[in-house]
Amino acid sequence: MCSWNMVDKLPTMLAGRELKEKLMVLPEYDESIRLESQAVRLIALIDIYKVYLPSQMSCEIYSKIYLSMLRSLQKKGTKEAVQQRYANYRGMKLQNGYQGIVGGSDSYTIIGESGIGKSSSISRAVVLATENKIIEMEEPYCKIIPALSIQCPFDCSVKSLLLEILRQVDEMIDSHYFDMAVKSKATVDILIGSVSNVALNHIGLLIVDEIQNVIRHKGGLQLVGCLTQLINNSGISICMVGTPEAEGFFEGVDYLARRALGLKYSRYEYDGYFGQFCEVLFHYQYVQNESELTEGMLQWLYEHSGGVLATVVTLIHDAQEISILNGREVLDISALNEAYEKRMGLMHLHIKPTVSKAIAKKKIVEQINVNLLTENDIKCLDGEDWSLVELAEYTKKNQVDMVELLRERVSVTEIAV
Repeated sequence: MCSWNMVDKLPTMLAGRELKEKLMVLPEYDESIRLESQAVRLIALIDIYKVYLPSQMSCEIYSKIYLSMLRSLQKKGTKEAVQQRYANYRGMKLQNGYQGIVGGSDSYTIIGESGIGKSSSISRAVVLATENKIIEMEEPYCKIIPALSIQCPFDCSVKSLLLEILRQVDEMIDSHYFDMAVKSKATVDILIGSVSNVALNHIGLLIVDEIQNVIRHKGGLQLVGCLTQLINNSGISICMVGTPEAEGFFEGVDYLARRALGLKYSRYEYDGYFGQFCEVLFHYQYVQNESELTEGMLQWLYEHSGGVLATVVTLIHDAQEISILNGREVLDISALNEAYEKRMGLMHLHIKPTVSKAIAKKKIVEQINVNLLTENDIKCLDGEDWSLVELAEYTKKNQVDMVELLRERVSVTEIAV
């Protein structure tokens, strides 16, 4: 079994504009849908959750996944891989430890805030990098899963993780590894050897999602140790995906930190991509009266989502749903605010809507002649001690929008009337 033949069966790696075009998902939309009945429009409204607009994060994740998968496949079929199979078999039989011959490929993390789209990016990247195909080799006959995704067990059970890998492999290539492991009542030591061989023979890249679970259970360190042993005994690449909670766990020890190097993402800034994403979503309107996305609405969406794209999608979806049901039939600030107040209550403490100071100050500075500022004016702008009377006097004197100044100090929501 030649590793180069496996690599040849992978789709060609993409980059640049072609990659973004392939990653993008835009469901079909016909404006005539707005004339349909409430039921038809509410059902069609679900399509808004299918929209996927690739970002720089999407391209980086695709490249990382494709190259790690390629590196893993290059090790299969080599002389070292054959020796590793026998070493794993001896380890299972004698239960005296396992010897890493093929050598580890690599492990890395993809860390990001919940809701920013990292799971969607990984899913799209895997689909594009593998074309949802199983690699089949003829001599000798073998099926290889280019990328396999599993979730980290909530209790960090090593045995549960290993059995889940076998179960998913069986499901994808129609094998019986899971049944044999359950019937034989295999111990964790036996399972590690068995899964190492299965991974060596049938898996390119293993993606472990929800890796932040390792910090919530005392078995977290053992689970990461198990993944490390899989890397060494199978040569496959392992990608660990989680939220920033996991960073502290991996940073604590040098050998863990080395295995957790990778990609890190935070919430989106108020920039061109965020605006483009909102514009695309606003194209999918199912209310009877069409509305345009204004600068004020765009800023409101950023304030009330905190730069989390999943929250933006929910707000626009629920605002339309509420507007259709109550008969207003328009997607405006009032509809968005109603969705935020009625549907997003549990998220209020996490979002804490406030105008970005950088945005607000930029608008204020545009209206102020800085040469005319007095010492009291500067104190009013930047000081912690302020009152509504002082702000009112300041805005009247300098002809500045008081709402903008208030937004820097307290949460302000504007409602269109």
